[in-house]
Amino acid sequence: MPVKLQGGGGDDHEDEARIEIVPLIDIMFFLLASFMLASLSMTQIHRVNLKLPTSSSAVSENKLPPIHLAIDQHGVITWDSKIVTPTEITQRLVELKPDESTRVLIGADQDCRHQHVLAVLDAVKAAKIEKFGFETKLQEP
Repeated sequence: MPVKLQGGGGDDHEDEARIEIVPLIDIMFFLLASFMLASLSMTQIHRVNLKLPTSSSAVSENKLPPIHLAIDQHGVITWDSKIVTPTEITQRLVELKPDESTRVLIGADQDCRHQHVLAVLDAVKAAKIEKFGFETKLQEP
């Protein structure tokens, strides 16, 4: 849209007002990069802090299992940092449609009651998953 500018010379001439887009693009890229870096720095792996029992026969594995269940010292069961009950574990595992390669790793705090570990184990077996393991810490010589 042309804008009339009246100058001191008395001449009427029309100049077109423009919005410079290059500085706007630069600002948008800067904001995008800033938000990306800020969001990446806020990402953390949330795991329950457990004091694992030690075992001299433990075997270390480099491959992480797809399903990790944790039981803290008070018997609270978590799956991917979300609190679940044994019945919810069975339901979620059945919904995943497990196959022969599905593995579950159960990590229990050393001060956890044996009853809570057995409840999780029963929930895993109720979903017809046969491959499971217990997370321990290697005993140092």
